[in-house]
Order: sequence, then structure tokens, then C-alpha cells
Amino acid sequence: MKKLLLVVSALVLTFALAACGGTETYEIAMITDSGTIDDESFNQGTWEGIVEYAEANDISHKYYKPGEVSDDSYLDAIELAVEGGAKIIVTPGFLFETSVYEAQTQFPDVNFIIIDGYPHAGDWAPVVEDNTLSIFFNEHESGFLAGYAAVQEGYTKLGFTGGMAVPAVVKFGVGYIAGAYYAANELEVDIDFSDDTYTYFGDFGPSDDFKNIALSWYTAGTEVIFSAAGGAGSSVMAAAADTDNVMIGVDVDQSGSSPTVITSAMKQLGEAVQQGLDAYYNDEFPGGDIWYLGAEDDGVALPMESSRFDNFTTAQYNAIFDMLVDGDVVVPADYDALASFLEALTATDTSNVPTREVVTGQ
Repeated sequence: MKKLLLVVSALVLTFALAACGGTETYEIAMITDSGTIDDESFNQGTWEGIVEYAEANDISHKYYKPGEVSDDSYLDAIELAVEGGAKIIVTPGFLFETSVYEAQTQFPDVNFIIIDGYPHAGDWAPVVEDNTLSIFFNEHESGFLAGYAAVQEGYTKLGFTGGMAVPAVVKFGVGYIAGAYYAANELEVDIDFSDDTYTYFGDFGPSDDFKNIALSWYTAGTEVIFSAAGGAGSSVMAAAADTDNVMIGVDVDQSGSSPTVITSAMKQLGEAVQQGLDAYYNDEFPGGDIWYLGAEDDGVALPMESSRFDNFTTAQYNAIFDMLVDGDVVVPADYDALASFLEALTATDTSNVPTREVVTGQ
């Protein structure tokens, strides 16, 4: 009987706590996408930026993980965050585009920051309400820095794998080509980089097929592959490890994922979300805006402190980065602009430059 009374008492206490559970609220909320909070990608990079800002300013914060990858589940998580007192909700990635489209109208008193996406009703027509900020990045500038560094480091046989030919991934690839040839022109060296080592996997998940593509490139002499392919990049890392080669990571600093990662073409996710949060807490929230953050805004970078370079120096990196900031180098963002950019590099033979914008596998 005594044991039964203890159980009943515990249940009563549990229900009492649940009934008054609204006492603790969280002003800043983040909804995770399909990954986890420690995914070394969008979730982790965004959340670390939130935590740093919130702790520095003594603001309560919490993340919510949806039950599944679906618009309905994302909306449920957003509603839970609102019920938990969220004043501003951060959603990392394009998977949230249609759910934020619904939520920004459903919760007009709550502000939203969507990273690498914009709200739309499924028709790709942007609808950014006054309580929403959409943040994108100049991936072409980040890719440029990666390509430039790779060639300056001494690699002359390059490859690129993208997940799918969505705009962000295409820009990474275009910038990578531009940076590689810009460095080759400076050094007056020839590089081997063509359609044969430039492809889109058609997916962002890891696969033995993707590993085999990378293995075939490495075996044929490719020295470094930049993989802007999300989780599929782990397949390239595995291929690099098996052949004692190297690769370039994407989005966040992926040096901790594999010793094969010599550097990463980063989007400064933490910096971006902090800029948005700072605007909100200074009553300057740019609702209705779409930001495109590049070198000038500290929106892209290479993590030089953790990069595994033997020849490419921080001084060289700072010099080329400053040229992007000052506009002395304008990095192309699409293939038409890339063609014009390369034509200006008259000292370099670019007749074998990769030209395929949309390829879904090999």
C-alpha cells in the first residue's frame, strides 16, 4: 500500500508540474531540420550562433526537434515553441520554406529568421512578411576562396561533387572553378579540371555509389575534391581516406569529421543568425527583407585556424579575402558570368573548364 501511495503521489506531482509548466519560457527558439543539433552542419552552426548570442545577452533559448521531416511536423514544432514563449524563431534551411510561409501569418506577433530559404506557398514565389527575415549567402564567394586556396596550396588536379543542382550548390561550384583558375593565373600554372571530374550526385545523402565515383577520380589522379553535397560529402571523405587523398568540406568547419578535410567553404551561419537577432533586440528587425551575406558582411569564410595547409598562408588568405570585400575581385555566380570571368584571365588556358551546370550523376 505504501508503495502504491508513493506512485500516486509521484503522478499527482507530475500532473501538477505539467499544469503549471508554463512558468518557464524561452524567448529565442530554433527548430531543427532533418538533422540533429550536433550534425556539424546547418543545425549545429545555427544553434551555436544562437547560444553564443543568448548567453552573452542573458536571453532564454531552446531548440525543438520535429517528430519527422514534414511541413505539418515543422508547424507543430513552431506552435510548440510559440506556446513556450518564443518571441523569435530561427529555422535553418530550405526545408522550412512552406512551413514558415504558413507560420508567419498564423503567428503575426512572433518574428522568424529563415536561413538559406524564403517563405513561399509551394510555388517558389517569395512571400516574406513583415515579421520574417530571410538570409542567404554568397556561396560563390566561399567556393572561390576554396578553389583559390587549393591551387595556391599546390593542387593542380581538381574535382567537384554537388548534391543536387540547386542554386546554392551551383554557386559553390561556379565559384570554385573561378577561384581555382584565378590562382592558376597568378601562379602561371596549368590545372586539370574538366567535366570528367565535375558532377552532381542527385542526392544529399551518403551512398556507396557516390563513394565509388570519388574513388574512381582519386584513382585516376584527382588530388582534391570539393564536395558541396551535404551528408553525401561523407562518401567523398571515405574515398579520400581510402586513397590517401584530401577533400574540401562545405557549409561549416568539417575538419573534425575527417583528417582528409583540408579546409571547408563555410557559410557563417552563427554570424548570420547573430546579425538577425541583434537587429531584433535593437528594435531594428528588417522584416520583409532578404539578405545575401558575402565576404563584405562576414557571411563566408575558410576556417584558417583549423585548415590543414602546408603552403597556403593566413596572410595570403587575408589578402584575397580583402580583395573580395573591396570589390577588386567580383566572383561570378552563374555559368554565363563565369565564362566572362575566365575570358579575362588571358594568361591561362581555360579551354577545358567544366561546363555542365546540371548533371544528376555518372
